[in-house]
Amino acid sequence: MSASSPERLAEWVNASPEARTRALAKCLETIAFKDPRIHAWVQINPQSATDSGPLSGIPFGAKDIIDTRGLATEYGSQIYRGRVGVEDADIITELKSRGAILLGKTQTTAFAYMTPGPTRNPRNVEHTPGGSSSGSAAAVAAGMVPLALGTQTKGSVLRPASYCGVTGFKPTFDTFSMRGVLPFAKSLDTLGFFTHTPEDMRVLWRSLGRDSDGAELSVLGAASPTPTVDVPMARAFNESLVMLQQAGLTVRFINIAGMLSKLADAAHVVMCYEAARFHQQRYEEHGDRLADLAELVRSGLQIPESRYDGARRHIDACRQKMAELFQYTPVIAVPAATGPAPNGLGSTGDPTMNSPWTALGTPAISIPMPVEGDLPLGLQLTAAHGNDALLLRAAERVAAIMAAA
Repeated sequence: MSASSPERLAEWVNASPEARTRALAKCLETIAFKDPRIHAWVQINPQSATDSGPLSGIPFGAKDIIDTRGLATEYGSQIYRGRVGVEDADIITELKSRGAILLGKTQTTAFAYMTPGPTRNPRNVEHTPGGSSSGSAAAVAAGMVPLALGTQTKGSVLRPASYCGVTGFKPTFDTFSMRGVLPFAKSLDTLGFFTHTPEDMRVLWRSLGRDSDGAELSVLGAASPTPTVDVPMARAFNESLVMLQQAGLTVRFINIAGMLSKLADAAHVVMCYEAARFHQQRYEEHGDRLADLAELVRSGLQIPESRYDGARRHIDACRQKMAELFQYTPVIAVPAATGPAPNGLGSTGDPTMNSPWTALGTPAISIPMPVEGDLPLGLQLTAAHGNDALLLRAAERVAAIMAAA
């Protein structure tokens, strides 16, 4: 592994201990050089791993809603400035037990909701990196760290990955323990990961002791008509499908745009209902100091239980329909965002392309598509519950085809 390009996790895993040490030093140099402009980090304070293992000496960043013993855990909010975690979340313990080094905490939108943090998009600092896992996506995109942790309740991993031009993966719901992670909507909250490429993500999955030997991709489902997205995204999505067909992959077009739109609406109801009740006490204490979250609590508390139950039933029904579709097309492609990263830092973008899959609990991954210009666009691939290994292998193949075209 070259110490001058330490962003590839696959190279870290196969490197000598000496090379990993040099690459770690390069990561810290890159942070010192780039972060004053990008603002991906809340705190840099490398921690010791608790054991050796497949990730020995490999640094990672953790979103600032994930508890970390002795490090800042401020939830992206001025209200909690100076708060320090008292114990590690389960996911931090797991990574440390496999030898990984927690480098520090990455920026998040306040409480992992809408109020943006200071992070800028490394591909173009005049644009948002997305949210809420903004710092984690930006840190990987800027080559500051080969691996970072995020969370997703609607689109907080996949959308920033698309905006920043990296790989973002949301595993099957409940694959990893959420103990020690600030909840938002417990029936939706899911841990996720950022790496540079799908190959790196598959290496991570294997290093975490998970099955990475999924079946070879032979048929790819694709949403048709294309969901409502911006022109650049629609063009890139359809050009990528043509590219995959020309490489010999069978693409089956399926009409799911309407289902996805209704699922996004149902997911919004569930999120607002659950988040309002979880954060109600916080709102009673801090009121409008919670900014966007305050309005969410006020509106979410007005949602009757009957509407919430109806949204849950709709999601359950769609889950059954999608399970049948996945038998026909084991991997389905849709855009990873509605378009490129919006200009400015006032918004973190639209999660509509991601929230249906979060609601369904299915694994989903965003990989960069080949595009011209400095604003990336992601292709989102999804699979049935528990088919994470299949999805990761498919993503690696799709990425290889697009890179060779």
